[in-house]
Amino acid sequence: MSIGIFVTICIFLVGMLLAIPLGWLFVATTGIGLSVDGIPDNFVIGTFYASLNSYVLMSIGFFIFAGSLISAGGLADKIVDFSHALVGKIRGGMTLVAIISTVFMSALTGSSVPCVSALVPILVPRLHKLGYQKEYTTAVLCSASFLGYLIPPSVPALIYCLVAQQSVAAVFLSTVIPAILLAVGYAVLNYFIAPKYIDKVGDSEPEEFLGFHDRWMKFKSVTWKALPALGCPLVILVGIYGGICTPNEAGAIAVVYSIVVGFFVYKHLNKERFSSALLETTVSIGLIALLIASGSIISRYLVRAGAAQSLADHMLSLFESPEMILLSLNGFLLLLGMFIEAIPILILTVPLVLPLMVELDVNLVHLGAIFIINIGLGVITPPFAMSLFVGTRLSGTAYQKVAPIMLKYLFYVGIPVLMLTTYIPSLSTWLPTMMLGSKVVGQ
Repeated sequence: MSIGIFVTICIFLVGMLLAIPLGWLFVATTGIGLSVDGIPDNFVIGTFYASLNSYVLMSIGFFIFAGSLISAGGLADKIVDFSHALVGKIRGGMTLVAIISTVFMSALTGSSVPCVSALVPILVPRLHKLGYQKEYTTAVLCSASFLGYLIPPSVPALIYCLVAQQSVAAVFLSTVIPAILLAVGYAVLNYFIAPKYIDKVGDSEPEEFLGFHDRWMKFKSVTWKALPALGCPLVILVGIYGGICTPNEAGAIAVVYSIVVGFFVYKHLNKERFSSALLETTVSIGLIALLIASGSIISRYLVRAGAAQSLADHMLSLFESPEMILLSLNGFLLLLGMFIEAIPILILTVPLVLPLMVELDVNLVHLGAIFIINIGLGVITPPFAMSLFVGTRLSGTAYQKVAPIMLKYLFYVGIPVLMLTTYIPSLSTWLPTMMLGSKVVGQ
């Protein structure tokens, strides 16, 4: 490893501790590393431009805007009512409603924090009246929120495709089965541990009990009202996998669909909320663009300086089996996820590990699923868990009380599903291969 790489890594770590914004930190550390190593900087401007000259970045903007409009347009209420009617009265049923609502919201927003922001204000007060502790409901919603990374359309999946040059449709499908396993695992764990967090107090409102006929009539009513909200992911997925439109066009259609439903169907979206969603999207896209461009520069520098090949050689000399290398990759990504947000991790690490994964003959669609699950777990892993920060602030609960509950979902469900996905490649490659063919997915 060159002196420049060592200096770059040290300054980067110090900058993180000083809370310097990562976009500018990427640019500054790259410049210092190039100066120390004496490498020409003539690739910087070209790399900066090329990283942003991508249609995938356009689809990221569309899906983020659609997610913001959905959060502002009142669709979450209809999703919660539909999930409640779907679940009925079972043990821990109301927190199961929270999990199912998160599954549907994930398909609408494509990210983690919007799910938390939309569902916590709705469900935590409602479930608290039924005796469910606020800390537990918040923990369930925060833990399930990273399904937004796994259920298409997924913003992190788009960024992985941009960096690794993989098929968007294939990577979208690669995380569907792991997402189903996570949702089922969360539901099973909730069934067993939820009663511990339900207070049997006198002023709690009892859960409504309905006969079969009344329940069926209610189900039909809430389903009819929820159909416009449920139609958005259907339009996106049918458009992409039916060959009707590209991911970019599907994102644009999702924006128009969300505007129509928000303004004219549910009538919850107004000029103020629309402006707020537009501003939020603009800020998010600006941040993502800066991270992608500056992250591409530092990644290109590290590759040029031989860091990627050095990493591959070191890992191959340290571990004899590909299984141990994948295990160490999982550990490394989980550790990063505890301190760094998802997008910088993808931009910085994917180019570094790609040569090693290619040498190990790891399918890159399968690798995408491994990366996305890892960074998703990072969003809910203390100490710097973004979903946990947002969830506790919105619910008015204490971080210290919510985090231990979330760790149960992490260790009993999240980590096992990550291991299954890592060591059973068919969990992430079977569905895209069946839908798109082996030429797109690879062997």
